[in-house]
Amino acid sequence: MIYETKKNGRHTSGHRGQGPSSFWMQSHEPLFDALGISPGQHILDLGCGAGDYTLEAARRTGTVGCITALDYWPPIVDALEKAAGAAGLPQVRVLKADITNPPLPVRNNAIDLCMVFTVLHIFDLSRYKEAIFGEMARVIRPGGCLAVLECKKEEWSFGPPVHMRLAPEEIETFIRGWGFKKRDYRDFGYNYLLSFTLDA
Repeated sequence: MIYETKKNGRHTSGHRGQGPSSFWMQSHEPLFDALGISPGQHILDLGCGAGDYTLEAARRTGTVGCITALDYWPPIVDALEKAAGAAGLPQVRVLKADITNPPLPVRNNAIDLCMVFTVLHIFDLSRYKEAIFGEMARVIRPGGCLAVLECKKEEWSFGPPVHMRLAPEEIETFIRGWGFKKRDYRDFGYNYLLSFTLDA
């Protein structure tokens, strides 16, 4: 699915060249400011897609940090590897992985911030919540952050159909029981950011 997004007052096809991206559905500066990324952090981008969020996170961690980006489709993985190389971002590691089929190729308690951006609505969370959220709880360090970006559950002429969208309350229900505490909610117009802290 290619998200049709709004940029400079116009709706545009939201992708950088390989796969869909919701990156331009909101201003990325306030979004990344809300994440509070600092140099040296280890970040996981689950279902990275075109990799726009991966590359922006890498710019903020600097080369002392590490960004692991996971996606299931080899063409996306290959394209993002090339884009990271061209951008001079050696801290980006791109791997092929199915986030519904654990274990992920990530060590226990290795991640400071896990980004799951416009991904969860794709899956039947009643079926895959243990695989997805259980793995997040395994790889995020105690006190680390899980950040979920999703399209608001409203009818728009772009983005996923409304029946696929997830309200914040639905995500909170699915994530219950894995040791995450809600930290923040931010409204970004078309999308919202929901962040959680893993119990220390």
